[in-house]
Amino acid sequence: MSVNLTRLAVTILAASFFIPAAARAFDLAYPLADPLHTEPAELREGVVLPGDREPVPCAVRQDFSRPLALGEAVDLALCNNPQIKASWADIRVQAGALGEARAAYLPTLNGALSRTNDRIHYSDSRYLSTSQDSNTAQATLDWRLFDFGARAANRKAAEDLLAAALATHQATLQRALTGVVQAYFDAISGRAAVEAKREGEEIARETLRSAQKRELKGVGTQSDTLQAATALAKAQLDKNRAQGDYQKALAVLAYILAVPDNTIILLPEERDEDIHDQALALGQWLNEAQRKHPAVLAARKQLAAAQQRVTATRAAGLPNLSFSTSFYQNTRPGEAVTSTDATETTFGLSISVPLFDGFTQTYKLRGAQAQVEQKRANLSDTEHQIAMEVIKAHADATSALHNLEAAANLLFAAQEALTVTKRKYDKAAADIMQLLSVQAALADARQERIRSLADWRSARLRLMSSAGQLGRSAIGEQ
Repeated sequence: MSVNLTRLAVTILAASFFIPAAARAFDLAYPLADPLHTEPAELREGVVLPGDREPVPCAVRQDFSRPLALGEAVDLALCNNPQIKASWADIRVQAGALGEARAAYLPTLNGALSRTNDRIHYSDSRYLSTSQDSNTAQATLDWRLFDFGARAANRKAAEDLLAAALATHQATLQRALTGVVQAYFDAISGRAAVEAKREGEEIARETLRSAQKRELKGVGTQSDTLQAATALAKAQLDKNRAQGDYQKALAVLAYILAVPDNTIILLPEERDEDIHDQALALGQWLNEAQRKHPAVLAARKQLAAAQQRVTATRAAGLPNLSFSTSFYQNTRPGEAVTSTDATETTFGLSISVPLFDGFTQTYKLRGAQAQVEQKRANLSDTEHQIAMEVIKAHADATSALHNLEAAANLLFAAQEALTVTKRKYDKAAADIMQLLSVQAALADARQERIRSLADWRSARLRLMSSAGQLGRSAIGEQ
């Protein structure tokens, strides 16, 4: 192999290794993955929810032998949700697209080496057979210098789509938070219903015993005993139904958490609390949602990317200027190998001017402009949907807050009424129907108090999620 060919081979091989290595050297954390720095920090550090300082931990195994706190349920759901994983992968896809857009600014270098042995054998002995070894090499560098902003528009569109993917991931997290919070408090309310029905069953059983004793003593009637037995049977039926609803709520919670089907989920005891100074300004929530909600931000970035595509499409129909240089050793592509060593070097500037493409560019531009209108309509629809969700969540939270005090008053009145009615019944001053009615009212009041508290906590968190402001720190306060 000739000295020139050897030098060219070394140059091409060195370029194939050292040019990408030089680009990758700027990123020590990922020296082989992201030479153009397109991956956002969230891919390395994780996405942090509003109000939090750290991303969601996903490496810790959950101990289901103890009650599952709401914060732990949230961590499980966020780490196992397939929609979150899909939106996370979409961020990587858009980061790759941004890398392609940035790479369009760089030159491309291609090289080829070959060695050919050409042996000719003649059947006529008067001609000597020949054998020739030939070495060939080609190297070409192409670099687009100017294109009326097509590359810039494509890069900005890719950056907007990457930002939209990040915002979409945040919006997916907020939806997942809403789902797990709703399922968790549905299970809490379901267990409260079971406990209330169980207490109602015990009270009905005590009432039946009291009615039987009164009948034996001749103070009560058989009708009272039968009515008490009927009330006990109904209380048992209500308890069984409540138990079924509770198991269904646990199954939904387990599905959202993506845990094995045979997992036994224990819930902590519901605690009572005093609610005070809970500001619920609807206008403020709506403003925050329109300004910060990730779904709205994603729609805005998608609109901006569509507008950049219009610019890129329009620029694609304009001239562009490119620079190219080539080096050939012994031959050009598609030509016969020369019998003697020869080298050739070319330099050139080329202007590409689109003249007529059958109106293809015209319809591409119309399609890009239509996508802008579509994305603008999607933005308006997203803003409307978010506003409606905030309004509904605000109404639920306000109603739940008002119901807390009413439920507390109802429970206190029902407890006092049962005490008074039992005293009257023991003294034969009240009949069995009055006692059964008061007992049922007390069971319902206990259930309403716990359910109202769970509804308030759930509605408050759903309001924050509807506004796109829910984080693990706020959930940890529950």
